Amino acid sequence: METILTWSYAVLEITPARWQLMAKLPPELLTRPSAAGEWSALDCLQHLVDTERWVFPQRVDAILAGQDFPAFDPDSQGQKPDIGPSPAALVEEFSRLRAISLTAFQKITAADLDRQARHQELGLVTMSELLHHWAGHDLMHTVQAEQALMQPFIQGCGPWQNSYRDHIK
Repeated sequence: METILTWSYAVLEITPARWQLMAKLPPELLTRPSAAGEWSALDCLQHLVDTERWVFPQRVDAILAGQDFPAFDPDSQGQKPDIGPSPAALVEEFSRLRAISLTAFQKITAADLDRQARHQELGLVTMSELLHHWAGHDLMHTVQAEQALMQPFIQGCGPWQNSYRDHIK
């Protein structure tokens, strides 16, 4: 059970560094969705900032306190990236928020992993399940962003396009 503490902390710790690299890309590439109706890399980053600010740390606190917590709808509760902050500034905000979260994360012990609280839509969830979800959520949206970044390159590579389809699911 302690493995989830080690693994999830490692993923959560490294995610901001991955985004620092992506933030150096041209804004036109970062704001390009992979397909109509899909999120761009910048949308994914904004979502990670939103969930770092309003979702995951609060859920950890709620489970530790044995308190119920609400669902989060990114479409109605999340912010949309605007022209204001640069991608680099958004990454810095994410990094700042994540550093605070990691400090709080270090207080979670193996004994806390079975603690439960009620999620508004999902019912009872454990701390262990939340940590799995948090790390998986980071990875999912970072990969989603990278897939959006890949699309113009895939579309322009002619006969090599099929080699990408075989590796991306």
